[in-house]
Amino acid sequence: MALANGVLVHGPRAWACAIRTEDGTLKMVARPKRFRAADVKSPLLSGVARIAEVFALLPQVKRALPEAQLPMERPRVLASMLASVVVLRGVRDSRLRPVARELATALLSIAPAALALRGGELAAYHGAEHVSIGTYEHGRARPKEHERCGSHLVGPMLLTTAAGNLLAERAPAQLRPAARLVGTVGAIAASVEIFGWMTRNAEHPVSRALARPGHELQHRLGTREPSPEQLEVAEAALRACLELEG
Repeated sequence: MALANGVLVHGPRAWACAIRTEDGTLKMVARPKRFRAADVKSPLLSGVARIAEVFALLPQVKRALPEAQLPMERPRVLASMLASVVVLRGVRDSRLRPVARELATALLSIAPAALALRGGELAAYHGAEHVSIGTYEHGRARPKEHERCGSHLVGPMLLTTAAGNLLAERAPAQLRPAARLVGTVGAIAASVEIFGWMTRNAEHPVSRALARPGHELQHRLGTREPSPEQLEVAEAALRACLELEG
């Protein structure tokens, strides 16, 4: 995960975060994980566990490294999240056809994440994250886009969320809130499984089609070419995480 002033890298059992402070100092912290999604073997729960694992890490990172600037701490991102909730409510109550309504809802839900990547150093640290990890994995210099970037979840999430909500709409009124919750969990689980299939079958036409929205998002908006200093931060976090992983 790219931060506004650094990079968080995590593996199955450990995490490491490196940042560049305002005075130019490189600071880094590495810890074992308390909650490990890798231990969750159920396909239905593993996707939800992986996302929960990331959110469980953020408070630990902030306590261990108070100078770390998380993307959602920026005022414009918080404002975007609140605005999205209001707009989504309006779309839900609109007279749009069900398919159009669900697709609009899914697109609006990623607006805060897209806004978070605009401006500041975040996009460049996102590029540094991809370059350092991609170069380590492939053994040669890699570009600022990465085939396993979370942005590639956009395509699967748009489809599975829309499908889950459409199915929930068919439930009786009294069961609809529960049906929507089940649909959301199912959409996350299905998206992560689809994403795993995409990474294993990167050249398949369906995989390439599903990855296209996410690739364009990271290529045009989500990443910038990092500076040598930003790459140094990302590589420090990667090395520290690998050392703890053994």
